[in-house]
Formats: sequence, structure tokens, C-alpha cells
Amino acid sequence: MKKALVLGASGGMGDALVRELVSRGIEVVAFARNNNKLAMLFGHMVDVTMASGDARNEHDVEEAARDVDVIFHTVSVPYKDWIEGHPLIMKNAVQAAQKNSAKLVLIDNIYAYGRSSGALVGEEATRQPHTKKGRIRVKMQQIAEEAHASGIPTMVLHFPDFYGPNAHNTILSHTLQAVLAGKRAMFVGNKNVRREYIFTPDGAKAAAELALRDDTYGERWNIPGSGVVSGHELIAMIREQTGYTKSIGTVTTGMIRFLGLFSRDMREIAEMMYLTEEPVVLSGAKYEARIGPLPQTSYKEGLRQIVQAMKTGRMTDD
Repeated sequence: MKKALVLGASGGMGDALVRELVSRGIEVVAFARNNNKLAMLFGHMVDVTMASGDARNEHDVEEAARDVDVIFHTVSVPYKDWIEGHPLIMKNAVQAAQKNSAKLVLIDNIYAYGRSSGALVGEEATRQPHTKKGRIRVKMQQIAEEAHASGIPTMVLHFPDFYGPNAHNTILSHTLQAVLAGKRAMFVGNKNVRREYIFTPDGAKAAAELALRDDTYGERWNIPGSGVVSGHELIAMIREQTGYTKSIGTVTTGMIRFLGLFSRDMREIAEMMYLTEEPVVLSGAKYEARIGPLPQTSYKEGLRQIVQAMKTGRMTDD
């Protein structure tokens, strides 16, 4: 891989991918809607070409993909736009890969797996989503699988919830933003439940490593975080990093459902709140057996880096 396109480069995982690829000597086209955000993030990087456009526009994606070897699809859209937006963006990415003889890597989440059985989830697990958004994710994966069958090398990577520098629109980021502003902070979900999160630079390292190998395409890969951690443990680390002494409240499923009576955005979030009570925890056994040790930054160190990024102003909206 000499040149790559990162769709959604201004988001948390997209930003981390651009930086990881550049660190490996790979030229990158960073694609997102807002050129000002791209310039703020990557304007100082000589190996990054910035391309502003709409991933839902076929022409914009094809133009950005000219002469690239691999396309990384990390685009995020608001929940309310998922039904039409995500399949269309996926098809545009596939078409751009086909026209440029490029490979395609879909950065996906855990929604397609549905409810957790309580055991670690491997790639062989049946995809049985019980939510609308989970079914949309399955549709995207099917488009990827069909593309691979047609001759476009494609892979799907499953990640848990993100956290990291510039991962602005995430559960932990909202808590940290309030903490650093000295405001009343809230934690989303039951603080007693142990869940997993992936530090975006770790996810980017794993994605780049997989994308560089020819024998990894045509498969799904689960990339877990650095173990599971409770809300109480995370809050203790946040207090240690920031000196925050105010109480941190809990956003419960009931609260989100009540707000959903008045807000479509909250109704969309309510559908996925089951993950805060019944977390899906990924197995990285396949990656470790085929590739090697997983990149895993401790939560304490990951939070330290995020706090530093937020204080220095690197965090931007996705």
C-alpha cells in the first residue's frame, strides 16, 4: 500500500487512521465534509492530501479515490440518517474501489451481533441483530461481502465503542468535556457494568496492519479494546487525571426513553442502550493467532492522552 483514502477522516477513528498510515510512510487522502476541520487536523502534514466532499455523492468519492490502493470507510452519519445514508455510502465506496482497482476496508461496530450471550464474541458468531441499526450494519457487511465475491478485495473490522484523541462524539468524550469544563458531568449507562472501549490509535494500528496483508481480505476481524472496565473504574481514572471532585451522575435507559417521547434523536439512542446493560465483548483470538499481539493501550494511559488532547485543543467535532 503506497496511497490510501480515508473516508470520514475528521472523525475519531478516521483521524487516528490518517496518522497511523502516515507514520508507516503511506500517502493519505483525507476525505470529510468540512475542509476547515481537515485543515486544522492535517494541514501541517506533507503526506496528507485533503479532499472535502460528501460521501453520499458518488462523484466526490470517486474523485478522492483516484490512484489509491486501499479505501478505508470510517464515515459516521447521524442515527436518523442511517437507513438511507449508510447503504448509499457503502455502495459509493465499493464503486470507487472497483473503478480504481483498490481494496476496501469497512470499519464497523458491534451492532450486527445483536444481544450478547455473555461469552466473548468471535468472528464466527451469528449476526442476529434485534435493532434497526444492527440490521443496517448487516446490510453494509453484505454489500462488502458481495463486493469481495465480485473481485474487489474487501474486509470488515468490528470495533467496540471508540474513545481517543479527536473521538469527539463518543460516550466517554461527553463525560470528559463536561469534567474539563468544570460542569456537572454524566456517565452513560450502569456504572457497575463492565464494558469495553477501544482507544482509536490502537484500532488504527490493527486496521493498518490487516490492510497491508493480502491474506486478510474476504474476512471479518474482531478487534477488542484493552479488556473490560466499569464506569466506577473509569470515573476514578478521570478524577485522577483531572482533579475533578464533583459528583458524576448516571444517564439511564429510562431517562433516554423518556426524552425520546419528545426527541427523535433520543429515540434513536434509546434503541442501542441495551449495550450499556448487556455489553458485547469481542474476542481478539483470531487476530492474535494470525497477526500477533493486539495493540492495547491501558485505559489510564488512553484517558491521559485524551485529556491532554482536549486541553491543547486538538479535539474537534466529527
